[in-house]
Amino acid sequence: MKPHAHGLEVPVAHRYFEDYRPGSVCIYGPVTMREEDIVEFAVRYDPQPIHADPRAAAAGPFGGLIASGWHTIAVVMRVLVENYLSHVAALVSPGVDELRWLAPVRPGDVLHVRVTVLEATPSRSKPDRGLIRTAIETRNQRDEVVMSFRAMNLMRRRPSGMAPPGDG
Repeated sequence: MKPHAHGLEVPVAHRYFEDYRPGSVCIYGPVTMREEDIVEFAVRYDPQPIHADPRAAAAGPFGGLIASGWHTIAVVMRVLVENYLSHVAALVSPGVDELRWLAPVRPGDVLHVRVTVLEATPSRSKPDRGLIRTAIETRNQRDEVVMSFRAMNLMRRRPSGMAPPGDG
């Protein structure tokens, strides 16, 4: 996956709190949702017929198989870990807000993840870290938003004296 980024010039392998500037936008993908992956996830974690049984799903409310929303968020989480969340400074997430599944994700859909940094607030009680708030949208090949949420992530601040890669 090759990212399209505005404002996150530092590679994810070297990114610290200071590199997540509000207004930065990245688009990651594509990820193709395969029927066998949808069924495999559903059988294991969300065995509703609309997700796990193509034959039953064809007669269901969506007229065919759709991915579990939990599968979609798991796929997006992998995209975020590989491309957005710092590999050296990510600490933990205190949670997500406003998780919405807005349109069904079907076999063959090609997803892209749009990530927008909303806020980057240094911690007052722990000066070695800060909180990043991010808006995340997942869109299909028709540019329809299929899922959205807002994430919070605690990140380490760049150690004093350490310049970002490429500086100096």
